[in-house]
Amino acid sequence: MSKAPLMPMATAVWLVENTSLTFKQIADFCKLHEVEIQGIADGEVAKGIVGYNPIISGQLTNDEITLSSNDESRPLKITDKEVEIKSAESKIKKYVPLSKRQDKPDSALWLLKNHSILKDSQIAKLVGVTKNSVSSIRNKSYWNYNSLNAKDPVAMGLFTQKDLLSAIEKAERRIIREKKDKAKSNVAGKV
Repeated sequence: MSKAPLMPMATAVWLVENTSLTFKQIADFCKLHEVEIQGIADGEVAKGIVGYNPIISGQLTNDEITLSSNDESRPLKITDKEVEIKSAESKIKKYVPLSKRQDKPDSALWLLKNHSILKDSQIAKLVGVTKNSVSSIRNKSYWNYNSLNAKDPVAMGLFTQKDLLSAIEKAERRIIREKKDKAKSNVAGKV
C-alpha cells in the first residue's frame, strides 16, 4: 500500500481545483473516498480548507499530473524524495562549562606542541581563546605557563577531530602556497 500525501484533504482540494484528473485518481492518491472528492468538487465537503499544492512540497511533479490527466486509468504516484537536512551545528557556538574553560590554555599548548604548523589565529579559533593568549603560550610568557599541562582538546570535547583535520589541511595548503611564492620571488629576484 502506498502512502498518503501530506494533508490529504487539502491536497485533494488543490487537485480538484487545478487539474483535470478524475475523482477516482484523486481519491486513490489522497487515500480518500471517491464520494468525498465529488463533495469537494460540489463545494459540500472541505469548506474553508485551503488547497495544498503537492508540487511545491515535492510529492508530485507536473509531468506526473500530465501523464495521469492524459490516461484516466493511470494512478498518480507519490514522489519519494529523501530530504537532506543540513546541520546548522557548525555555525552555533557551543557553550563550554566553567570546568572545561580552564582546559583551554592546556589545549592550546597541546596544539602548539603537536601541530606547530597551525597559526596562532587557527589555534585561537579552534580552542576558543584569544590570539594573544596563544601567542603568549607559544612565547612561554603566559601568566600561568608553568602550571599548564598539554591536553588533547579533541579528547576533552572542545572540538571534533574533523575540525582539527580541516585546520591542519588549511595550514599545509598555506605552507605550500608560501613556498611557491618564495620560489617565484627568488626567480624574479635573479632575473
